[in-house]
Amino acid sequence: MELPSSPSASVPASAGERWPPLESTPEVFNQFMWSLGVPEDDMEFHDVYGLDDDALDMVPQPVLAVVLCFPDPPQDASYPSEQLLFSGEKETQDQVYFIKQIKSLGNACGTIALLHAVGNASSEVNLVENSCLDLFFKSTASMDPNERAVFLEKDDAMARAHSLAANAGVTELSDIVEEHYICFVSVNGTLYELDGMKDGPIKHRSCSSISLLQDVVPVIKAIMCNIPNSINFNLMVLSRKEK
Repeated sequence: MELPSSPSASVPASAGERWPPLESTPEVFNQFMWSLGVPEDDMEFHDVYGLDDDALDMVPQPVLAVVLCFPDPPQDASYPSEQLLFSGEKETQDQVYFIKQIKSLGNACGTIALLHAVGNASSEVNLVENSCLDLFFKSTASMDPNERAVFLEKDDAMARAHSLAANAGVTELSDIVEEHYICFVSVNGTLYELDGMKDGPIKHRSCSSISLLQDVVPVIKAIMCNIPNSINFNLMVLSRKEK
């Protein structure tokens, strides 16, 4: 199954707002991530061109996170394997870095997906000291998902970087945006779906950090099956650069 590239993302909003949509290309996400304080020689986003074994084998390893941009699903869409982590599961919630996408964040789902990807791969990256991401993660480490959202909404440096990244894409910004970003990570041997529009992380299945990309394929196929009349899917991975 082919994965067409380059949709923009999230909920309807004016292109002139504080959080315009990001184009889902590795070029945009890489420059955005590196500008925030991820060393260029540590991590890099790459396209995934299909879900068959040959396409997956082309993806640079090791994969630290998977980011999917897809059309907003119908209201009744559900995935049989999903288990939403409720606030009572505090120990697990503390292990998974998660940010809620509150209304005032507009089309920030691309930035939230990037924060979910990098935030759950913190052991794999040495952020530039006092960089935007370094200060953000240190400031929000002990916050709950809603507090992190409010902090992000008020973070002028992050908003400026987001806006610059949004304007760096080749797709013209639109007032009506119908795609959304989510992120998949492996934390302590479990695959989690991180969607800021949900109330918390979604626990899917056992997952090896070595086989994260392969383990997430069935979940992505289920999402695609729930939205059969669209081709606007794009898949990227965040991979660690070998040194």
